[in-house]
Parts: sequence; structure tokens; C-alpha cells
Amino acid sequence: MAESTIPLRRAWNSWDSEHPAEMAYLPLGVRITPCAYAASTNGFTRFPAGRGVRLGPRAIDGDGVALTLDHAGTTLAWRYDKPDPFTLRGSWEAHKLGEWGLRFWVVLVVRWAAPGAERLVEWRYDPETNALSAQSGAHSVVVAGERAPLLVTFHESLEALRQEYESKGYFCLDSRGESGRVAALRYHLEEMPRFAFAAAVGNDRHGAAAMASRGLAMPSATTLGRALQAGRHSGALDAVRDVIGWNTVWDAANRRPYTSLSRNWVAQKFGGWGVWLNDVLYHGLMAGLFDTTLARENLAAVLAGATPAGNLPCLLTGRDSWVDRSQPPIAGFIVWMLYLRTGLREFLDLGYEALKRNHDWWWRARDGNGDGLVEYGTSPIGGGLYRGTKLAAKDESSMDNSPTHDEATLNAETWTLDCADVGLNSLLALDGEMLANIARCLGQVEEAARFAQQAAALKQRIRERLWDAERSTFANRLWSGRFVRSLAPTSFYPLTCGAASAEQATAMVKLLNDPQKFGGTWLLPSVTRDDPAFADNVYWRGRIWPPLNFLTWHGLKRYGFDAEASRLADNGYRLFMAEWAERRCPENFNADSGAALDQPDTDSFYGWGALMPYLAVAEITDVNPWNGWEITHGGADQSIGPLLTPIGDAIVQSVGPWLTVSVGGDALLRATVPGRYRWIELRQSNVRLVLPPVPESDERRWLSLPKIKRSAIVAARLDGAPITAELTEDDSCMFRLPPSGEPRLFELFATSPVPPR
Repeated sequence: MAESTIPLRRAWNSWDSEHPAEMAYLPLGVRITPCAYAASTNGFTRFPAGRGVRLGPRAIDGDGVALTLDHAGTTLAWRYDKPDPFTLRGSWEAHKLGEWGLRFWVVLVVRWAAPGAERLVEWRYDPETNALSAQSGAHSVVVAGERAPLLVTFHESLEALRQEYESKGYFCLDSRGESGRVAALRYHLEEMPRFAFAAAVGNDRHGAAAMASRGLAMPSATTLGRALQAGRHSGALDAVRDVIGWNTVWDAANRRPYTSLSRNWVAQKFGGWGVWLNDVLYHGLMAGLFDTTLARENLAAVLAGATPAGNLPCLLTGRDSWVDRSQPPIAGFIVWMLYLRTGLREFLDLGYEALKRNHDWWWRARDGNGDGLVEYGTSPIGGGLYRGTKLAAKDESSMDNSPTHDEATLNAETWTLDCADVGLNSLLALDGEMLANIARCLGQVEEAARFAQQAAALKQRIRERLWDAERSTFANRLWSGRFVRSLAPTSFYPLTCGAASAEQATAMVKLLNDPQKFGGTWLLPSVTRDDPAFADNVYWRGRIWPPLNFLTWHGLKRYGFDAEASRLADNGYRLFMAEWAERRCPENFNADSGAALDQPDTDSFYGWGALMPYLAVAEITDVNPWNGWEITHGGADQSIGPLLTPIGDAIVQSVGPWLTVSVGGDALLRATVPGRYRWIELRQSNVRLVLPPVPESDERRWLSLPKIKRSAIVAARLDGAPITAELTEDDSCMFRLPPSGEPRLFELFATSPVPPR
């Protein structure tokens, strides 16, 4: 099997970059492509991504996929699920007819490009069993429907099928037959306004046919209909899952899965595939909420492009390679957070060497004037589009046309802009801090010390030299010493890396709330509202961008501005959900109206748009370097999960006064104290967490660890002082906490349970 590294549970999936309705059994190269023909327009379609395809809820592994397909005024609700890993079940239902159903044909096109074969595998249709089957090597595939097709035809290619429909119409019988390499099972909506079919992979035709028949008869067991997040920020986790699921595709050129930026244009524009550095890193982080394998695949796609010079390229595609430039160094931050969430050292092992070389590259290649602060630039290597231009240097920032670059020039000798960028320097300091953490975990003590010292020194330079005292803000600074006039949310990044003093951080929060600066109805504009460039409303000149909100939110959390961080996340959630109601995940938003598609430069289903609902998830539960694993027990009923946490796939619920954290149906933590729980560690023999302030109310002062017996406790402490568990009938571990106006550290040590013999 060609793609045997794909987990079996994901083998059947929507792998094609351009056609999201197509399902493929990737290890064998079997593809089932929904198509349609409308006589009213004499138009044939295979439902390419974009207009006419509305991407609905879906599981990342493909066990539960829903989308709506529109063609010539007819609307089909299309569904897939998987009764078992080898069987795919599909169905459609006509929700709206644009013409007489007899004249609208739904066609299942079936192809099999077996690994190593020069030609497509031949299919055979059996009129007695109404089953389509094919055999290649040790595998057989059968496709069967709940009724016989109205017509079965065979073609040299899918394009030949299209040409036949559009030149001869639906009455043509020229291609009718019982065998061929591209099979078309044809149905129309007068006879089949709703229909179900199944495709099964087996070791012989009889076994595969039995599996397909069984799959058609089985009730659906998909969990797709159950909401992942209810109550506060309802639907946020569901949205992240759907976006990551839909944008995860197969890169046939490099033979790997990855989460693309958008199905709408990436494959078409970039020659089949395109890895834009920071986009795919964000995708890996979000995939880590659900699937460690997919998170690792995205990280691997990025690291595979590491250059001999040391940098991670800005962009690699089927047509171009921007190896002369990189993008802001967020990889160390992403990798460290994936490790904190999953506990998997493989993320550190996979990334460390490449990330170390990338970090050192910034210092070698981008400190043009040698003052210890770095600039964006373009190096004299490769032949990428725009290499050696100011535009290339701006591309490296990812904020291509930001007015923060307007006053800078490209220095011909250093190949850098003559401007120290506050966002870049802050992220480089953060990258060094995260690499120090990674190096310590890997036992690289000397390298950890080097990264930590380097990061600390850079933070001091940011604090002292990129602070504009006259305006009380962090800002970019030209080599001439003059501060750049325009301000972007990158001015908040010194909080994200921990460079800001307490006074500086407080001043920055004032800018966050100032309606003439970064405040206003919708947050955060990519340049202050009083900047002349704000009115341009073109790309990074005034519009709201999810990555800016994401990194700013982390800075606010790091400095303890929880209320401001919550306001930013809540605002972004409302902004996103207004578009998500139409199943749009925008690349950016209008900072005044909140609209996404008010101008032509916004993609409607863009991967990093899901950072907005990701922050809404993080407001309920998150894993980060500042507070470890943290959970909020709110004032209203809410539920989130399952999602990956340091203890596995967990569900977090607040019902009445009780917060419950459970894994596999077992409650591991229950508490009534409202607020944010931080640095949570839950193990069989020890528990550690920082409690929020405990109120006076007796019903709000309880902490329970249901899987630990009271009799097994060795020691329990609250801020170092002993605390005694209450007596309970079932010997469960229950504590009545004394009131406190401050957060306190709870620790418990117990004897490990003896495993049964």
C-alpha cells in the first residue's frame, strides 16, 4: 500500500485539495467523486471548493462528514460516515430542486489508481447484484447502493464524462457498459431525491460486498451530532475541529498529509500544494486539540523545508520556494505548547535541531547594523519571487503591506530593512525562551543556558530601546533612532515574551482600551484607528487578523490581565461566529463593521481564522507556559470536550455549583470554587493545582478527587499547611476548603493503587 503510514482510522477521508466532496481510501488510491449534471444549464460539475460548496460539521478522521452542494439552483445535503475503518457510507438528500428532478443527475464517479500501476484498475458492474467491483493485488473494492443505478457508464477519464454530458445530454447511452477504468453510477432526483451507498475494501469481492451490504444496513454511530462546546462560547471547539478537518489534505507531490491554508486556492495557485510557514504551525497547534498525529504531520511539513542556511522558509510550493526569507519565529512557542498539552517528547525531538538552527540564523542574517536588535530582510540565496526587494522583506513579517513598514527602506548592503521591528524582536526573545525550555527537557544544559541568557539580554534591549516614552508605547525604531509613527498589535508582543516592565504593560493596556487606538467595537485592528492607513481597509492596513489577537491574548495572560484577555477572546468569538453562521472562517475582518467579505482580499475559509474560536476555547481551558493546564469554572452551565489535555481526552463540565473534569467517563476532579484553576496536574498518586480564591459560601468551598481514596492519602497541603479530607461513606477524597481572598496551591500525595492480578 502506497500510503501505509496514514492511520487506518483516517484512511477514508476527503484528501483531495480541490474537491472536498470527494472521498478517497488513501492507502489504495480508490476515489469516489460526487458529480452532477443540470440539464437546465447543460452544466456538469464535480463540486470544486468555493462557490457552491458549503462545508458543514465534520470529524477530523472522516467518521462523520456533512456538506451542502449547490448546482444550477439545486441543493443537495451530502453526508459520509464510516461503519468500520474499511467501509465508507455516503448519502444525499435533495433540499431544493432548481428544475424537474428527472433532468438533474447525481453521478458517483469511481476510480482506482493502484500504487505502482501504470493504468487505472478496471471496474466491473454486475447487473444481478447491482454492485460495482474491482480487484488489484490482495485487495478488492465494492461499491453498492440501496437501489440499482439508473445507468452505469464507463469512460477513459472524468473529463470524458463531462464532455459527453455537455455535448450529448443525459439521454446518451453510448458509454453504457459493464466494465471500464472510470465508472460512473448515474442517478436522477426524480427517482432518487434521497439515496444511500457504501464502498468497502476487502480481501476478495464477496467479503467486500458483504461489508458494503452490512454498512448500508447499520445505523449511524458517528458522534458528529453531539456538540463539543455548549454554554459559554458554544460551538467554538466545534468550529476549530471543522476548519482543521476540512483544510487537512493530501500533498501528492511530497506524499504527506498536512493542513492547507485553504482549499479555495492553494492547490490551484501553487501547483498542488503550499506550505506557508506560520500558517501551518498554527494549524499544528489547533490540531493538537484533537489529534497528536495530525499535529505532528503539520510540524513535519514545516520542518521538512529547513534550509542549509538554517532558516525555515517563508513559503514552499509546487511552483516556488521563498528560501531567502522566513516568517516570525513562533515555532518554538508552538512546539513547547504542543509538548505541554500532550506530554509527548517526540514533538521536542522532532523539532529541536531545526528550530535551534533557525533561531541562530536570525542572529546571523538579520542584525544588519550589529546593534543587538533584528530586522526583517531578504537574503541573497534562492530564486524566489520578489527576492531582494523591500516587498520580500515585508513578506517575512507576514504583515506584507502593514503601514509599520512604510517608513523603512531596504539596505542594499545588509539585505535588511533599516528598522528594528518590535514584534520580530519580541518573538525572537520568546523563541529563545521556549528553546531554553526544550533544551532543558532534552538534557542540553549548556544550550539551554545560552538560549536563556540570549533571550534575557534581548528582552532588556526591547524594554529599553524599543519603548517610546513620549507616546508610552512599544514601537518599531529606524536605524536613525526615530520611532516609526504607525503602531500595530505587534506593540503588545513585548508582553508575550515577558520583556515589558509592569509600568510599560499597564500603559499598553490603556492603548488596548483606547477607542482611537486599538479599542472600539471590534478588536484588534492591525493599525491604530487614528492612523491614516486605517481607512485603507486593505489587508494589513486596518483589518483585524486572528494571529495578532492570538499573540496579544497570550501577552495579556502572561501579565495577569485576565479581564482584558477575556474581553479580547469574547470579542473575537462574536466577530467570528457572525461569519460562521454562514459557515465562513475568514482570513481577516473589517475593523469597523466586522464583515469579512466587504472587499475582495479575504479568503472565506482560511485556516488561521480558527484562531478566533481557539481563543474562546482557551478561555474555558488552555495549556500554556504561563499557567500550565488551566480551567475556568464559570457562573453558568457549560461543557467542552472531548479535547486533548495533559491527562488525555477530557471533558470539562460546569453544572450548577460543580465543575467536573472526566476522562473516559470517570470523574477525576470535581470542585465548586468558581474561577480559574491553574497549573493542574492530576495523577493516580499525586495531585497539584493552584486554586482560585475560595469564597465564604459553604457550597462553593469543595474539592473532590473521586478516583483517590481518603485512606490512600499520604499527605495533603494547602499553601504548605496540612489539610484534612472529610469523612465520607465511600472513602472518597473530599476537602472542605477554608475561605481565601488569594489563589493557593493545593497538593496531595497518595499511595499508588495496586493493579489487579
